[in-house]
Amino acid sequence: MSSILRGKNIVLGVTASIAAYKAAEIVSLLRERGASVYPIMTREATFLIHPITLKTLADQKVATRLFDQEPVIKHISLSKLADLVLIAPATANIIGKIASGIADDLLTTTVMATSAPVVIAPAMNEKMYSNPVVQRNISDLKALGYRFIGPESGKLACGEVGKGRMTEPQIIVDYVEKIFSFLKDLEGKSFIVTAGPTREPWDEVRFISNYSSGKMGFAIAEEAQKRGAKVILISGPSTLEPPPGVLFYPIKTCEEMRAKVKEFFLQVDGLIMAAAPADFRPSVREKGKIKKESSEKVVLELVKNPDILEEMGKIKGKKILVGFCAETQNLQERARKKLKQKNLDLIVANDLTQPGAGFEEDTNKVIFIYRKGEVKDFPLMSKREVAREILNEVKKIMNDTK
Repeated sequence: MSSILRGKNIVLGVTASIAAYKAAEIVSLLRERGASVYPIMTREATFLIHPITLKTLADQKVATRLFDQEPVIKHISLSKLADLVLIAPATANIIGKIASGIADDLLTTTVMATSAPVVIAPAMNEKMYSNPVVQRNISDLKALGYRFIGPESGKLACGEVGKGRMTEPQIIVDYVEKIFSFLKDLEGKSFIVTAGPTREPWDEVRFISNYSSGKMGFAIAEEAQKRGAKVILISGPSTLEPPPGVLFYPIKTCEEMRAKVKEFFLQVDGLIMAAAPADFRPSVREKGKIKKESSEKVVLELVKNPDILEEMGKIKGKKILVGFCAETQNLQERARKKLKQKNLDLIVANDLTQPGAGFEEDTNKVIFIYRKGEVKDFPLMSKREVAREILNEVKKIMNDTK
């Protein structure tokens, strides 16, 4: 049976969980699907499963030491070789090291040096997994683009029943295969992605804005670029660094964002409007700085800003349009109204009152509402994971409209 894994190089990191014995099955399954497997074992893992076992199954020498007698720098050669790095099982220790940027052995230095996707399959005691430090480390890594699968609930090595079992090898390998199916699946496509707030000046030192950080739009831009798309990122003021490989255009006001979107709109396959441009702007921009002493009361008159997405919806043709809807009440009702009014293919809606959702957070809890009325509800995820789900849906919509 042909597999997308044929010819791929998988670096498999094995750490000191009792589930290390399952690494042998992972190697076998990857090899059955045509992948080459290069095992790295931490020193402690070798006490749980002998390197000869993985060497025999992988038909590759098992790397265990950062400093070896070989003429090559092992962690650099493996990091460049890897099409994907899989750590299974992954202990709380290895997760913590990676999250903290610690590179003190062959596996962690390889992870730090690679530009390939990294998949982590945790395996540990339930109490360790639920520890707030471990959960924070996992959340931080997800926000940086690391992928996690599992753990599952079940009987643990200590005899207790709880969440901490490593996901079964078959499911892990299926997940790895799925990742490769998404890599470069947007090659040849182009998108405008907008991000961040806008600043609408009142005088020379004051402006109206909102709490948008740009994190969602920047995550979408980076994911789309990694999947092969040409990305034009148009962002309001943000402290974030533009993802490498995207065309970046910083703007300040809603009118500036509108002009940039219009400039490129006819050249792209879609627009993902993750920005939060201000709905209103001061009707007059005062010259200089308004002095506090000049009056006890200042009345500020506001006028509506243009609705960029609604304007693009009127000329969308076959382009894909994705919008966002952040509300504090009547979420689905208002999202459906915007979807129809702006002629969107998909709207991503979130309730700002939900913990972990909304502006400035690294996470979000969203629902997708589609043109035909379907609704898909997601759990709390990192914005990087939300970005992946959005692009998965964009790809499906493109396939359905061919």
